[in-house]
Amino acid sequence: MPSVTANTTSSSAPAAADGYRFAATHADVLHQIPCYCGCGAMGHGSNYACFWQENGQVDEHALNCGICVDIAQDVRRGLERGQSLAEIRAQIDADYSRFGPATDTDPVAKQTTN
Repeated sequence: MPSVTANTTSSSAPAAADGYRFAATHADVLHQIPCYCGCGAMGHGSNYACFWQENGQVDEHALNCGICVDIAQDVRRGLERGQSLAEIRAQIDADYSRFGPATDTDPVAKQTTN
């Protein structure tokens, strides 16, 4: 995990650290959530990419981007409330689309029931 206190303000460091921990344990979820900070131009394809590269290395982008961290926190809260991933994605799209273009993130995978 990167040293979040070295690159962020003291008020944002705990949130960023929480975002990195959440992303590390919920990669499958954040791969299905877009980011709206403009990072698609950097090659990011989802909110997950703001925290971690596909090779498992840390991506330090989210250390200094409140939008990335806020999206991850909103996803975490939605999961805690029992919302479906489709509901969370719709809320993220509604809340964050005003900030910029979305990353080119595939739609939420359909959930199958047995």
